[in-house]
Amino acid sequence: MTNLERLIQELCPNGVEYKKLGDVATISRGGNFQKKDFVEQGVPCIHYGQIYTKYGLFVDSTLTFISEEKAKKQKMAVKNDVIMAVTSENIEDVCKSLAWLGDEDVAVSGHSAIIHHTLNPKYLVYYLHTEHFNSQKRKLAHGTKVIEVTPDRLNDVMLPVPPLEVQREIVRVLDSFTLLTAELTARKKQYEYYRNKLLTFRFNEAKSIRLGDACIMKAGKAINTFSISEEKTENYKYECYGGNGVRGYVESPSHQGEYPIIGRQGALCGNVNYAQGEFYATEHAVVVDGTGNALQRYLYHMLTAMNLNQYKSQGAQPGLAVSKLENLQIKLPSIEIQEKIVKVLDNFEAICTDLNIGLPAEIEARQKQYEYYRDLLLTFAETGSTLVTDRAECN
Repeated sequence: MTNLERLIQELCPNGVEYKKLGDVATISRGGNFQKKDFVEQGVPCIHYGQIYTKYGLFVDSTLTFISEEKAKKQKMAVKNDVIMAVTSENIEDVCKSLAWLGDEDVAVSGHSAIIHHTLNPKYLVYYLHTEHFNSQKRKLAHGTKVIEVTPDRLNDVMLPVPPLEVQREIVRVLDSFTLLTAELTARKKQYEYYRNKLLTFRFNEAKSIRLGDACIMKAGKAINTFSISEEKTENYKYECYGGNGVRGYVESPSHQGEYPIIGRQGALCGNVNYAQGEFYATEHAVVVDGTGNALQRYLYHMLTAMNLNQYKSQGAQPGLAVSKLENLQIKLPSIEIQEKIVKVLDNFEAICTDLNIGLPAEIEARQKQYEYYRDLLLTFAETGSTLVTDRAECN
């Protein structure tokens, strides 16, 4: 019996009460400062956009500040409050949250909700990233180009509220998996460092060339959404690439071979994938075919390093035009040097992305445990036995 199971049997043997978020929290809107209000030093502040891009689940210091004068007119979060971004361009990102664990009060921007609550702050944030919460969020969200969940509607969200001792133990179990995340993050940074080092050439080592002269780029073919299956089956077995990678499976392929693929539409446009075999590319993807002087894998690594998202158009639906991509400059060394670079980066990429290479088998097992606990550990029966019945030892 794990420590968590023991606590549940002792403290809530007949199940855990579900409550409305509004019964255990006070939810208010953020303030009205903007990025242009940032200063070098001053009052800590969190802009809603940073919740998606700059911070993890738990934060005790900020990257940005506003003046004391500006802060006087703002809404502030105090230690242990949860800060939620309530608008986004997509349903997946809306309601992304973090717990403020810093000792100072922090100013919170608009398009955010400040959740002042009586729960363990980490417990609440972990819950707000489960599928149980996401299923409720989808019913509360509205909008098309901009997705929003108004703070007052969050009051009706139902969540399990076990005793604080159980909340703390759940947090301890989930926190134990952050070692894996830290290891993978460190390896990713190593990979990016060596990739950029290898792809940076000194004067005369490699000629600059238009991307359009190194390869042929064509947008994929339009396809009806109803022709794409979320799951791979005997009939739907070909990967379908959209703007942000594989979006499902289709009956017939549009391409065969190995190609870098650039996403050209959506918030993550500029994302680079590598397709192999038979696959389908939608109109939201650009298929890159290297000419005789450019290797496909070299182009993949170079395009990944170029941060293509920075070249996207502005607006509610950002995009990348093929004509703009064609005019970007890249470095193209000899085929021999390209082959050497590809060999090094392919090996390093494998180490970074494959849990079976260089990482103990127990870490892979922990990752599978985390995926299970992330969505099920926080789901309890309202009466009777809890649903936490996994026997994997997590102490």
